[in-house]
Amino acid sequence: MTPAAVGFQCPDCVAAGRAATKAQVSTQASGRPFVTYALAGICVAVYLIGLLAGQDDRMILDYALHPNSVAYDDEWYRLMTAVFLHASLLHILFNMYVLVVLGPTLERILGHGRYLVLFLLAGLGGSVASFAFSAPTTRSVGASGAIFGLMGALLVAGRRLKYDVTQVAVLIGINIVIGFLPGAGVDWRAHLGGLVTGAAAAAVMIMPDGRRKVGMEILGLVVIVAAVTAVAAWRSAQFPVIGI
Repeated sequence: MTPAAVGFQCPDCVAAGRAATKAQVSTQASGRPFVTYALAGICVAVYLIGLLAGQDDRMILDYALHPNSVAYDDEWYRLMTAVFLHASLLHILFNMYVLVVLGPTLERILGHGRYLVLFLLAGLGGSVASFAFSAPTTRSVGASGAIFGLMGALLVAGRRLKYDVTQVAVLIGINIVIGFLPGAGVDWRAHLGGLVTGAAAAAVMIMPDGRRKVGMEILGLVVIVAAVTAVAAWRSAQFPVIGI
């Protein structure tokens, strides 16, 4: 087993998960999975810019998810910017590895636009879960919430399109369990939040019969966004008012 920012990755499980989802299906996108590569490129570029400029610690200080800053300073952008920041070389290597292994298959299934929406929504869901249930002074970064969302989406999509997703389920289970072990150093809240949000988004993007129903899809995504927003608002209201 290899320690990773998204928990622990079993290389055999990752490879099997990728192979298990390559069945022949009617896909929505053809050609190269450029959205997956673009997302990975953005994460790598942000990491390198901070590293080469000697501002990596400053970027984490200013843009990492930090509940106190979100609640008291209205820095809500941190819920999204934290997704594209990484704390170390090992952190970004493992997150980007899982992204480029699992992302292309899901991008072909959903299409480029839906896949991008899924990634961003799962990342937001993971950040909101971390904001809602972490200590107020915690700082967290990484794309692992979004990546867990891709895992959840791949599980839902695979089942509805009659794929064998056993290994994907194993991969998810391993990472969830490892996230709760003492000293693991991973944000299990973001992982679970991203997983649930990504699975829910995939459930409304792909109907049980595999067909598209745009109206229901839009309504479902609106409901998911509203639910995520409600959780963030609820958590913000828990912070005590600081007198002037």
